[in-house]
Amino acid sequence: MRTLNAAILLMTVAAAYAAPKGIAIYDKNPRYWQYNGKPVLLIGGSVEDNLFQIANLKEHLDLLQSVGGNYVRNAMSSRDAGDAHPFRKLDNGKYDLDQFDEEYWRRFETFLELTRERDIIVQIELWDMWDMHGDTWTHNTWNPANNVTYTHENTRLKAAYVRPGYGRGTSHGAPHDFFMTVPALHHDRVVLACQQRFVDKLLSYSLKYDNVLYCISNEIHPQYPPQWGWYWAAYLRKQALAAGRGIEVAEMYWTLDLKADQHLASLDRPDVYSFFEASQNSAILDPEEHWGNLQHIYRHLGSRPRPINNTKIYGADSGAVWTGTTRNAQEKFWRNIIGGSASSRFHRPPSGLGLSDAAQAHIKSLRMLTDAINVVACEPNNDLLSERSANEAYCLAEPGKQYAVYFPDGGAVRLDTSAARGAIHVRWLDIAGSAWQEPQTVQSGHILDLQAPGRGHWAVLVTAD
Repeated sequence: MRTLNAAILLMTVAAAYAAPKGIAIYDKNPRYWQYNGKPVLLIGGSVEDNLFQIANLKEHLDLLQSVGGNYVRNAMSSRDAGDAHPFRKLDNGKYDLDQFDEEYWRRFETFLELTRERDIIVQIELWDMWDMHGDTWTHNTWNPANNVTYTHENTRLKAAYVRPGYGRGTSHGAPHDFFMTVPALHHDRVVLACQQRFVDKLLSYSLKYDNVLYCISNEIHPQYPPQWGWYWAAYLRKQALAAGRGIEVAEMYWTLDLKADQHLASLDRPDVYSFFEASQNSAILDPEEHWGNLQHIYRHLGSRPRPINNTKIYGADSGAVWTGTTRNAQEKFWRNIIGGSASSRFHRPPSGLGLSDAAQAHIKSLRMLTDAINVVACEPNNDLLSERSANEAYCLAEPGKQYAVYFPDGGAVRLDTSAARGAIHVRWLDIAGSAWQEPQTVQSGHILDLQAPGRGHWAVLVTAD
């Protein structure tokens, strides 16, 4: 008996060491993530971009966790009132970029600790475009006028930069020299050395935690060559490797059309970026175009699949015109996951729903649906739907076994279940109320008629024996 117990103990220990730790690409389906060796779908919403800076962080994370959320965005930004800055402020009011501010990094470490305790995955953005233009640049610590580390004379940084346009058909303006410092571009050694110190400091905290994904920039615009992101992706990996860690890295390109050439710098470089960030697709207001863009990326990655993340979903009635409405945001949240994405998160107010009551209901309902099926075995497949009108329904399926169909506003379609055998079980989910309807069982057949119980957001789960 003692020998048997010892053998069991050794097997248990070996299994524990063999199980991958932390967030990583799922080894059985690289379109998805795994966390501590188990497949995981990342869904969430939060009140702010730079979440580590908010005062009520613990309560906010608890609320997210309570409705089934496990995914937040964190830009390392300091442009809002009350934000701490990464570098030490001297008595003369200027910053020393050779010294770090204790409060900024304390907030960051606390954030990493609180998220890990709750198994919440953090997607960090190193550099935020919108910290560097107009009034924000005037007050930014990286501006030579605001620090004692370098000057306008020994760097290429200018006193002012025009804020780039947003939306289709707008002017992007000249590149900001801050995003041109790397060797393949301007090779501004003075600023680059400070950027490297900042990233090294960030990694000295984040590499201690296994719930972190990395994104280079927030909406890097098309006037910037891709070498900016490629350099930082390589730098992150080199530093992580020296620390004995593997990491996952992406870049967030600004261009709204995911079929545009700018995105090829990520899509065609799996050696550089291990996942694809599709956030800007959520600025597309037409539902069929939003879905079509996502499916284009899904197919493009087919030869070498990688996770598709959506760390931002725009849309809120109080936001700018280009963001779309609250309903538009809610639909995109579901289309992302039904469309084969590995993550979906509501953007912060006023341009997104954040963690509002509506966002909470959708997060909770999506988790209810995806907990009831084996998502990682499914693929988006609207070809299984017939008598479907534009934006009426969207299908994720493992034909013959399981089907999930999302209805943005009621409706009726026909689902091809010809691959199924035996009884078929149909269960409707009232998304707004986060409530399942009573299940129904029917005999298998070639076509299943699906009629949503009412208007509004609905999902249906169809499973076969």
